[in-house]
Amino acid sequence: MAKPYFNLQTFEFLELLAANNNRDWFHEHKQDYEIRVRTPAFEFIADVADELAIISPHFLALPKKVGGSLMRVNRDIRFGKDKRPYKTNIGIQFRHEQGKDVHAPGYYLHVERENCFLGVGIWRPDSTALGHIRQRIDEKGNLWLKALNNKDFKKWFELSGDTLVNPPRGYVKTHPLLEDIKRKDFIAISEISEATVMSKKLRQTVIDQFNSATPYMKFLCQALALRF
Repeated sequence: MAKPYFNLQTFEFLELLAANNNRDWFHEHKQDYEIRVRTPAFEFIADVADELAIISPHFLALPKKVGGSLMRVNRDIRFGKDKRPYKTNIGIQFRHEQGKDVHAPGYYLHVERENCFLGVGIWRPDSTALGHIRQRIDEKGNLWLKALNNKDFKKWFELSGDTLVNPPRGYVKTHPLLEDIKRKDFIAISEISEATVMSKKLRQTVIDQFNSATPYMKFLCQALALRF
């Protein structure tokens, strides 16, 4: 039976964390994080697992604290100027079984006040993976366009992310698919409402939209010699 996972208390906790983004506050409210964020996220991940496996058995839904689908609340502050220690959103990534980090192909749910969305694809692939994707677009342009123009995919998703200013090495300015070849990210985004996130229809919405991205995800997996 369908059930809601997240609620107003979830969003309230994220807002409070944004306003009190320090270790002392978080440690004092760690139980609230467990109740309002981690526990419902784990329940969602576990419930999605079987349906995700029908879309593709090679993308994993893992409800565990270390190495699982729920992304860590701790931010990596080693190299950036922003030293806030915690993320103020919920990030859930169903990563390909061959992936080792967030740069792997995957399906994604983002929960944040006034910024909830689903994502599919691969964010900031390394240079080798990026080269393979660009090469496949060059060689199999008809399949790429077929995936992008799939009516179910187009109903929900729009390509997003960063692109190069100039053509990458080896590609001419007159290439018919140059704008896609210039992409540094191969992600597609579908905005969803906070009401949907808090409703009983969240899981079905996620599965239906992930399923609509099958041609797109297949194309990327084939470019990277990964099983779909």
